[in-house]
Amino acid sequence: MCPESRQSIIKFQEIALAMGNTSAFVVAFLLRAIYGGMQIVTKNAFDEGMSTAVFVFYRHLTGILFLVPVAFVLERKTAPQLSFKVSLKLFVHALYGISGAINIYGLGLSYSSATSSSAIFNLLPAVAFFLAVLLGMETLNLKRIHGIAKVCGILFSLAGVIVLAFYQGPEMKSFNHHHLFHHKSNFHGGITAHPARTWIIGIFLTTLSTTAWALWTVLQGPMLQAYPSKLLNTTLQMIFATIQSFFIALAAERDFAKWSLGLDARLIAVLYSGILVSGVAYYMQVWVIDKSGPVFLAMTMPITLLVTLILSLFLGEAVTLGSILGGVIMVGGLYSVLLAKKSEHVDVTKQHMAASAETAQV
Repeated sequence: MCPESRQSIIKFQEIALAMGNTSAFVVAFLLRAIYGGMQIVTKNAFDEGMSTAVFVFYRHLTGILFLVPVAFVLERKTAPQLSFKVSLKLFVHALYGISGAINIYGLGLSYSSATSSSAIFNLLPAVAFFLAVLLGMETLNLKRIHGIAKVCGILFSLAGVIVLAFYQGPEMKSFNHHHLFHHKSNFHGGITAHPARTWIIGIFLTTLSTTAWALWTVLQGPMLQAYPSKLLNTTLQMIFATIQSFFIALAAERDFAKWSLGLDARLIAVLYSGILVSGVAYYMQVWVIDKSGPVFLAMTMPITLLVTLILSLFLGEAVTLGSILGGVIMVGGLYSVLLAKKSEHVDVTKQHMAASAETAQV
């Protein structure tokens, strides 16, 4: 092959790679924007008086109405055999990681703000790493710089939560002085009022739910080994979570008037979260991970905070200085952990290459 042809092929490969990275970033940005919008519409529905438990049930119900037909069409001939033991594992996995976590998260969001909830979501990778170390699924070498960076990242994340919980600070001036969302009821005493006690409870609950999600993420690998179909694995967990959420909602909300949905903010929140988040966003995450890997997807998480912050300022939702400062500190912790993991991966790859070279010489 002539040098010109070889250079043309290399150039084409570089362009294709760049286009692939660009498309992955665009899809990741849209994915994070979906999550940012979810924070706003969900918070608005809660401020309109919607029961958090009823919302979670309707969200999961909408999600399975989207997922079940897709799973049936794509997996009806290749579905792995489902045993009682695996079904029980999926049921428990769904209980703490989906229905339980999202119910706690919804309650925490109702007590705090959309911006603070988006900020706390950045804890997920750091908490997942910490849990993986405790479970022996990750290593932590404090004699190496990347090990120290991981610990610093976790400490930064915890510091961000503390700032978020105990310091609200002044409220940022909204771009919209007329408030697009007009709340019928708000037990916090207004759109922008967050009493210290309920605010701290909200931060604690959203942190607890993020920890549950992190544990679900860590144990998802072993769960996929037990039942390898990604689509059916997720669909079955969503079905179990819907059933669990129904009984949770039944116990939490006995006033069946609050179960009704009209053409209002509550219906928008249910359809948005059920279809875009539980349905479309899942496939977008799988696509981005396939194209650019899970670390790239995790590094785009702060986009959700940025989108939520901008939407909140434009739509008249409360944004405090403490939420922004806490979010920035947690984002710093997130990148510290992710960059440390990337550095560790590079070191391991170099060691393997060096060992392979020595073996080849022998």
